[in-house]
Amino acid sequence: MDLRRLPYFVAVAEERSVGKAAERLRMAQPPLSLQIRKLESEIGTALFRRGSRGMDLTEAGQALLSRARAALALAAEGAESARAVAAGRRGRLSVGYMFVLANAVLPRLVPELRRSLPGADLEFVELSASTREARLLDRSVTVALCMPAIRHPEIQAAQIGTQPLMLALPARSPLVRLTAVPVNRLHGRPLIALPRPGEESASSAVAALLRRHQVEMPIVSRVETVHSAMSLVLAGEGLAILPACAALGAPRGIIFKPFLDATDTIEIAICWRRDVDSPLIRNFRKCAERVVARL
Repeated sequence: MDLRRLPYFVAVAEERSVGKAAERLRMAQPPLSLQIRKLESEIGTALFRRGSRGMDLTEAGQALLSRARAALALAAEGAESARAVAAGRRGRLSVGYMFVLANAVLPRLVPELRRSLPGADLEFVELSASTREARLLDRSVTVALCMPAIRHPEIQAAQIGTQPLMLALPARSPLVRLTAVPVNRLHGRPLIALPRPGEESASSAVAALLRRHQVEMPIVSRVETVHSAMSLVLAGEGLAILPACAALGAPRGIIFKPFLDATDTIEIAICWRRDVDSPLIRNFRKCAERVVARL
């Protein structure tokens, strides 16, 4: 059956007149009558009979009408769905995020995404230094909120903000009495560093800060996440230099202090596969940029 004839059939059934249906469809009456006859020929039975009030449906016509309406509605829905996906308003988006950004970004980002992309199927996945790259490459995550950006030939990164570096120390440390800590006061003190050996150095900004001030801090532990770093700081194992936003998830007993003589920052970026050109990612980026700008 030629499905293009279904709108003609529905119009005649609803108007109960070939003439009125032709006016509604903005076409001449003879071609419309021809299309109805061809449809009846394809199906093999009459769909209309002439009654006192115009064109009446036969039982076969009644059986076809409800299904024809459903088919046309489904086709319209499919077209609208395709337009929504093409415009980035609909689709599946798996959002990876690093723990350091969770408390600062997610409470604002999730409502923004729900409001801006109501048709999107959203999933949120926590990432670590050792999983973020792999989850993007195997496509189990569509886009990732990272700190810092991932450097990989198959991954695209866009900076959307920065966070200042601060010193995380236990409340019992004598440095807590200072409003801001001079970097040279860290010389010789143990450092809890991020990430683990073998990973891209998220601590490169920290290393650059210490190197510029000619300060050496022996690394006593390397961890993947800021909450692990803060736990070791709380245990008295050492100090950590972390993004300011990490303070939002700090346990009681951890104090964050700015540096007196340094304004170093670390980038916040969104990352995705280079071979994925999705308007949904572009819309996600706009939402993330608005949220991070308010941090």
